[in-house]
Amino acid sequence: MAAAAAATTIGFPQAYLEGKEVKETSSLVTELCRHFYTQGWVSGTGGSITMKVHDASIPKPDQLIIMSPSGVQKERMQPEDMYILSPNGSIISTPSPKPYPNKPPKCTDCAPLFMKNRRLSLGKRLRKLGYKAYEMRNAGAVIHSHGMESCLVTMLNPQAKEFRITHMEMIKGIQGHGYYDELVVPIIENTAYENELTDSLTKAIEAYPKATAVLVRNHGVYIWGDSWIHAKTQAECYHYLFDAAIKLHQLGLDAATPDHGPIRSPTKFSVKSGVKDSQNQTEPPRRCIVLDIEGTTTPITFVTDVLFPYARENVGKHLNLTYDTAETQEDIKLLRSQVEEDLREGLAGAVPIPHADEGKEKVIAAVVSNVEAMVKADRKITALKELQGHIWRTGFECNELKSVVFDDVAEALEKWHSSGIKVYIYSSGSRLAQRLLFGNTNYGDLRKYLSGFFDTTIGNKKESKSYKEITETLGVDDPSEILFVTDVYQEATAAKAAGLEAVISIRPGNASLPESHGFKTVTSFSQI
Repeated sequence: MAAAAAATTIGFPQAYLEGKEVKETSSLVTELCRHFYTQGWVSGTGGSITMKVHDASIPKPDQLIIMSPSGVQKERMQPEDMYILSPNGSIISTPSPKPYPNKPPKCTDCAPLFMKNRRLSLGKRLRKLGYKAYEMRNAGAVIHSHGMESCLVTMLNPQAKEFRITHMEMIKGIQGHGYYDELVVPIIENTAYENELTDSLTKAIEAYPKATAVLVRNHGVYIWGDSWIHAKTQAECYHYLFDAAIKLHQLGLDAATPDHGPIRSPTKFSVKSGVKDSQNQTEPPRRCIVLDIEGTTTPITFVTDVLFPYARENVGKHLNLTYDTAETQEDIKLLRSQVEEDLREGLAGAVPIPHADEGKEKVIAAVVSNVEAMVKADRKITALKELQGHIWRTGFECNELKSVVFDDVAEALEKWHSSGIKVYIYSSGSRLAQRLLFGNTNYGDLRKYLSGFFDTTIGNKKESKSYKEITETLGVDDPSEILFVTDVYQEATAAKAAGLEAVISIRPGNASLPESHGFKTVTSFSQI
């Protein structure tokens, strides 16, 4: 009766609680718990799963939630053993007790870590995290694992606040990451009771917007996804990567460097003796480098006279050949959205891109016209950069393109890498375009010396908040430990405003700088 009354109160009749969607979700949770038990993730009654009841007729934030109970043998659970929770986390259906030696049912201590507005004696402060996981992260399922690898990986460095790994195939299974990206997972300290983790877990999720997992030292990991399939896939990839990092560490190898070479103590670097800034001050030591591309690692002429013309001349051909692929359709969708915004703002050169039902030829003609106008205006927008990256990929694969870096770049990258210094790229070009450029240079493949890539999806290069976001992503407490090298005065100013140290690159063809600009300048990476 109590369950029926509670269900009716929140808008779900008892018949719905006993309906197909709820039963299927409860069965799925029990099936997954049995599977995870065989993986060692929920043994000893530990671990938990919570999952939205998928119902296409109900908006995701308003869907019911199924949660596995605490303190039970996860491999022996039945669908009727599940808790049913309202969208705000209140219990609307409790499983019936089982005879001795089974324990009375108990809603998991992890509940406040998953839920929003949990109406239990744990209080208002416990409501925050679920809001992050289920609404801000659009979670459809959350998995809490006690897998051995998720525990041990936090012990490799007791002072570390993050787990980092790069250049591993399974990173591609983590939302928003590719093979060449650096995966960063925050680590928080364990507490005696799981419900006491809420504050630190909330802060970790807020500080790491790209994260889909949080490690708890000596304990386990919380992983979420937009559906149970996504959460399960990511959980499998995370556990694989944790295990790989542990084994690499046992071999004395560093999982956080592109070539997974021998573990080294971090080496700080500084500007060479005698090299001064415009105010005659010597730069302090740094430990991370973020590099611009155009006018910094690569001649401006290569971008303006080779890459841009290639993309402009081949956009029609590329669209015709790949029009029916999901990738190109997504490129057209992004450009259409951008053009609609441009038209509202009255930007010159913008022409409407018709929808697919008006014909392939009309769509392609409109896209080509807009791309030409955007390139002519030198616009640094994600929609254009994504399409250009895909066109350039074809050029590099067909050996029609070969990128160029300045003569001092390859040697400097190798030197910094061998010293244990992490180097990243931040460019208005897409991450794909960046990887293509450094993977196909006149000095060979230089990606092995790079730890990650940032593009305009993290923010505009002339806005200081973009550099604050990079600092948080890199996990550097003091932003002055990051050295940003660029040829653009406005970018250097934005980086400095975010607390980074900035150096301006003086290369042939670069724009002139304002007098008394206040930044140190270098004409070669050998001066760093």
